[in-house]
Amino acid sequence: MLTLLARSMFEATRIKPIGGVAAHTCAAAPLHHPLPRKERTIMPPDQHASRRTLFRQMHRGPQALVMPNAWDAGTARILAGLGFSALATTSAGLAFSMGLRDSSGSLSREQVLDNARSIVEATELPVSADLENGFGASPDACAQTVKEAGAIGLCGGAIEDATGDPDTPIYGFDHAVDRIAAAVAAKTSPDFLVTARAENFLYGRPDLDDTIRRLQAFEAVGADVVYAPGLPDLESIRRVCQSVSVPVNVVVGLTAGTASVADLSAAGVRRISTGGSLARAALGEMVRAATELRTEGTYGYAERAISDADAARHMRIKPAS
Repeated sequence: MLTLLARSMFEATRIKPIGGVAAHTCAAAPLHHPLPRKERTIMPPDQHASRRTLFRQMHRGPQALVMPNAWDAGTARILAGLGFSALATTSAGLAFSMGLRDSSGSLSREQVLDNARSIVEATELPVSADLENGFGASPDACAQTVKEAGAIGLCGGAIEDATGDPDTPIYGFDHAVDRIAAAVAAKTSPDFLVTARAENFLYGRPDLDDTIRRLQAFEAVGADVVYAPGLPDLESIRRVCQSVSVPVNVVVGLTAGTASVADLSAAGVRRISTGGSLARAALGEMVRAATELRTEGTYGYAERAISDADAARHMRIKPAS
């Protein structure tokens, strides 16, 4: 199954991340010897200072940084081997791999950060984590999450303003801002990038004005990157980018969008992530292959699979010690 997953990853990331236009290609980042394993709570704050500095600089390029989301060490190594220059984690991909739905409360802070640590240690690329809603409603919960994220060598993390409560899905404005302020204050490195997410469009509140107001307030309290997943069109994305002075992240793959990386870059986007879409692409290929096997009794999927040798080329010979 590794070969099938690797092939799906290759097809999903090779030339056209979104739309049908060939666009941005990140400079290839050579794989080096794996970093030594560290205990999550005792890693020195400056252990990964050079990675964090580099990560911040990547947001200042002429085109948007394309930062795909890995869900384990193996997919991180494949993405690094394909030439991406930075990675993110995905709570959706992790939840699916554990047989869980991607919903608030499905994953604990410890599970998410342990998974993120394995991704950090898998390559020498900068990694930003999906920190969900900070694993608690209070500003203190967000602060604790950022402290622990910094301790494992992450270069950044995203905190959303979604509550997990279907009756009141978005935190009130002032409380949402206080949570981001606490996350920023908890940074152990100035180059750890706190990404603040406004989730209105994912929870049936398509209010662009309120979304922009939130992103501006998050910037005012120190957020390094802002992010409004689910924006409906390129014009909305352009308005968000024009409304703030910090880098804007856009997630692709929620739908089969037509805007290319070049289009998003021209609109002012400085970072592009894939959320859980690569994990869903891999699962989709597995479902198609398994369905063929069950219903047709054939193995045509094996022709689409990456070879064992190509998969092994991306992996370590021995586990990190």
